[in-house]
Amino acid sequence: MIVALGGFLLGFDSAVISGAVPFIKSYFLLNEIQLGWSVSCLILGAMLGNSVAGPLSDRYGRKNVLIVTSLLFAVSAVSSALATQFGFFIVARIVGGIGVGGAILIAPIYIAEMAPAEKRGQLVSFNQLNIVLGISAAYFSNYFLLEIGDNNWRWMLGVEAIPAIIYFSALFIVPRSPRWLYSHGNKLQARIILEKIGGAAYAKTCLAEIQESFDKQTTKASLNQVFKRKYGFILLIGLTIAFFQQITGINAVMYYAPTIFEQAGGGTKAAFMQAVVVGLTNLVFTLIAINLIDRLGRKSLLMVGAAGMTVALSVLGFSFNKPIEDINTVIVLISVLFYVASFAISFGPVMWVLLSEIFPNMIRGFAISIVGFFNSLVSFSVTLVFPWELTHVGPSGTFFIFGGMAFLGLLFAMFLVPETKGKSLEQIEKELIRK
Repeated sequence: MIVALGGFLLGFDSAVISGAVPFIKSYFLLNEIQLGWSVSCLILGAMLGNSVAGPLSDRYGRKNVLIVTSLLFAVSAVSSALATQFGFFIVARIVGGIGVGGAILIAPIYIAEMAPAEKRGQLVSFNQLNIVLGISAAYFSNYFLLEIGDNNWRWMLGVEAIPAIIYFSALFIVPRSPRWLYSHGNKLQARIILEKIGGAAYAKTCLAEIQESFDKQTTKASLNQVFKRKYGFILLIGLTIAFFQQITGINAVMYYAPTIFEQAGGGTKAAFMQAVVVGLTNLVFTLIAINLIDRLGRKSLLMVGAAGMTVALSVLGFSFNKPIEDINTVIVLISVLFYVASFAISFGPVMWVLLSEIFPNMIRGFAISIVGFFNSLVSFSVTLVFPWELTHVGPSGTFFIFGGMAFLGLLFAMFLVPETKGKSLEQIEKELIRK
């Protein structure tokens, strides 16, 4: 739960900008592209964090990388809240993005490497739960700070420093990952931690599996190793699920939720309140996913969620395909909630669980950095062009595009995604490399 607090911070950091959007637009006098840049620059920072977090965690440890991300969150929160120049604001948000990119990859890896196989899906999903808690907290915070005065957006962005400092302090009491310790020759400490998790027999079995996994590696981990032919199927799964998680528009909806509801004809305060409801829906259905992921499995949840997203986005496309005075705001709200609920039980938590499971011990850090970078690149592209799309393609066309991508994601889940529930990381490694 301590490590998963990083998810809370990245969720808060990602969603808090949604409330600040109309105010920074007028304060910095931004056009549509600049506004999209002010939101998406966080993801640009995340791409940098993605690209270095895995290798750094392999070298210096998962725990140390997470400590650094907590400091980046605090610095970003304070700096963006104090910004008076647009360029400085962008740099501050990029710094926070580096923290996002590190936390979103390394927290699931750490939890997966600590968790017993039968509970791994639930425990890794705690990170996603904290992400949606952070998103919900950001929406609530924005709503209550909305009428605080001219500097409301500064308070919206600055309050994140408080949980960031708490996270920094709490990380010092968690142990290092036993698999990381083993890979660096500290087998005794790895055994001690595994015994604390599951007892002496559990530790003995785990150490034997870890030893077998590392014995098969004849070369040192490197970027070139990730692209070897035997890892091709695993990398295909990772890159594809990373693509569909973002191309279906979740971050566009979460970052611009108040803007979407205003385009449907709602007032500013009502739009902010509806964004709060979106955050709560995300939270409730993430809890449902955590309860089901180790029982129904990863593949089933992906298929159900992708089907629901396809339906919801199609309804949104039809709803916006009319003059604004004829748009039914209730249908828009219900469709957005259904879309968010479908994402929250599928691609939201399941992607991070799968990414923490499918990559072999030897290449896990490098591989998840590559996939995480690609995931952030897709997210950056979608978020950057979303304000432009709303103006030039229109909400209807935009949501139809997202819906088409969700349908392709359904086909991917049906025909390519493997089931990993109840298997040790080393068992999954054997099966997928053989496949």
